[in-house]
Amino acid sequence: MREKKKSTAPVVAPTRRRVIAGVAIAFGSLAVSADAWGKAQQATAESPSTGADKLRTYLHQEVDIKASPQRIYEMLLDSKQFAAFTALPTEIDPNAGGAFSMFGGLIVGRNVELVPNQRIVQAWRPTSWDSGVYSIVKFELKEQGSETKVVLDHTGFPEGKFGGLDSGWHERYWEPLKKLLA
Repeated sequence: MREKKKSTAPVVAPTRRRVIAGVAIAFGSLAVSADAWGKAQQATAESPSTGADKLRTYLHQEVDIKASPQRIYEMLLDSKQFAAFTALPTEIDPNAGGAFSMFGGLIVGRNVELVPNQRIVQAWRPTSWDSGVYSIVKFELKEQGSETKVVLDHTGFPEGKFGGLDSGWHERYWEPLKKLLA
């Protein structure tokens, strides 16, 4: 039977400077977390749809991005690259059937179909939606010289969500991607 050795390191009482530094670090961490939380909340803030858009359960967008289809495909499926342009924690299993959690856990889902550098199809949902309610997001990547046309089709989301989702794709995906790749 082995005996556990007692630590012989001296116990040092914290100095005032160490206590102040520790408190500063703790509050700094809280401030960063609060800022990330605020950004995450903004990521899913939905303005209610009105008029004819109130009943829409699909949207279609086309955006040109100065990058290759491979680069965009990788950025949409790699946790570190996705977090780099959204500035929020992200976990993505880049395989068909793989789960993802984006924007600090506010968007979750699974990769349904992956065709490298051409297509990504996902079962996608904000965690604010009713449990079990998923929509389908499809990204088609079409090379056009030095740019890629990204064709987004987002279907099957609840009525009344069009306005927030339509603007959200621009604010949370296309604008940050374009800025990072500029």
